[in-house]
Amino acid sequence: MESTDIRAIFDRIAPVYDQMNDRLSLGQHRIWKQMTVKWSNAKPGDTCLDLCCGSGDLALRLARRVGATGKVYGADFAVAQLEIAKQRSLKQFPHPPITWVEADALDLPFADNYFDAATMGYGLRNVTDILRSLQELYRVLKPGATAAILDFHRPTNTFLSNFQQWYLDNLVVPMAQNLGLTEEYAYISPSLDRFPTGQEQVELANNAGFLSTHYPIANGMMGVLVVKKVRSHSI
Repeated sequence: MESTDIRAIFDRIAPVYDQMNDRLSLGQHRIWKQMTVKWSNAKPGDTCLDLCCGSGDLALRLARRVGATGKVYGADFAVAQLEIAKQRSLKQFPHPPITWVEADALDLPFADNYFDAATMGYGLRNVTDILRSLQELYRVLKPGATAAILDFHRPTNTFLSNFQQWYLDNLVVPMAQNLGLTEEYAYISPSLDRFPTGQEQVELANNAGFLSTHYPIANGMMGVLVVKKVRSHSI
């Protein structure tokens, strides 16, 4: 699928994105996102990036973590998602330490060695070139910085994989159909089939220059790839 098609999907689902995330994760996504922010090692005063920020959940959590002396950039290529994120942030932070940026994960508009930490939620599975997106992330992180990347996965356990597919087919897609978004959410299943396993993600991240570890959670239906930039040069 072309990046323009993916952008169009995320713009169309923007009004129901948070509601559907609750349904997709059985309400657990908030816990997973908090774990992701913790694994990013973001600290008070840090300058952080939330890549593929969507409606802003991780960026808002990062903002609370870095505090008044920190700075967060939420980057996404879906304009409708960014507008929702901006409105949400204004309710929580009247003078938000968050800057919302329309940006492509494969060609980020940030300087080399700029960020102290980064997060990415449900974005890596949807980029058209995973290695390139990891190389861009590597480029904009400072040496020693950590990023945590959260996403859905296909479980290796056959029973759990079958349950996940049943859940998508019989609960998620019908809910999306009621919202007029059948095609948009039918896209999830093939995206999971294409998505590299945790070990394959580690290998890709290592090829981009990172020292990396993958943590399966939710019985392998979810995972967090934690990557650390250990060298000072850019790719």
